[in-house]
Amino acid sequence: MRLLPADGRMLRDRLAHEILSRVAGPDAPDKRARIHGTPGPRWFGPDRPVRRVHGDASMFIGGLSALLLQSLHPLAMAAVDAHSGFRGDPWGRLQRTSTFLAVTTYGPADSARETCTRVRAIHEAVRGTTPDGLAYHASDPYLLGWVHVAEVDSFLRAHQRYGARPLDDDGCDGYVADMARIAAELGVPDPPVTRAELAERLAAYRGELRGTGPARSTARFLLLDPPVPLLARLPYGVIAANAVSLLPVWASRELWLPRLPPAEGLCVRPLGRAVTSGIRWALPAPPRSAQS
Repeated sequence: MRLLPADGRMLRDRLAHEILSRVAGPDAPDKRARIHGTPGPRWFGPDRPVRRVHGDASMFIGGLSALLLQSLHPLAMAAVDAHSGFRGDPWGRLQRTSTFLAVTTYGPADSARETCTRVRAIHEAVRGTTPDGLAYHASDPYLLGWVHVAEVDSFLRAHQRYGARPLDDDGCDGYVADMARIAAELGVPDPPVTRAELAERLAAYRGELRGTGPARSTARFLLLDPPVPLLARLPYGVIAANAVSLLPVWASRELWLPRLPPAEGLCVRPLGRAVTSGIRWALPAPPRSAQS
């Protein structure tokens, strides 16, 4: 492997520090060492598709696209809008989510199970009523199912378009099955285990999805007014544009997000691949987790 000059290594280390401190928190190195270094059996072996997908820089685009898609269920959006506090502490919300994904994907099975138990307890307390008078409860298995399938579809779409090593058909099914393992621990009944089942489950929710005022406001916040440093605005803008281009056309229309398909093919997606390649260059690959 060719070694970088000293200034190149310093630049990469600085970029890695800035990215990880934002995404995983100021204690990212310690957290990473604890998740990967604690011995014990894991839910997923080193060659499972979920490890390939979640360890790739395409997750930056897939994660943002997932938030946009999930917001289209009015009850799920109402729960997030009233209880998550993401506007006041967006980085904290991101860090908690990234830690959850890291622990369940790479961490010891006991830690993964405990993390899911804590999330279920948080969901149990999140309940309320929409302005239209509809009751919601974050522990509702049906709502949990929507959040799950929207997330899995978005992560997988992003990986297949921007990932360093896209999965073959069996790998895609394997990823959906891996994610079903986590979903079941969170209380999702009968989660899909193949890509075909995932598509069917997404289609079953279609009639309930619409762009509410809170969903469109959230999209504006995430895409146009993100709390990112000035120097990061340009790469973040590229990530945001590609997150929108990853959405189904009907979803972007519901959120009033403009789409220019010719520009997406000529400009947006190539820039998205360039930015994800840059992130991939800067971040160290996930280490092999310790086993018992």
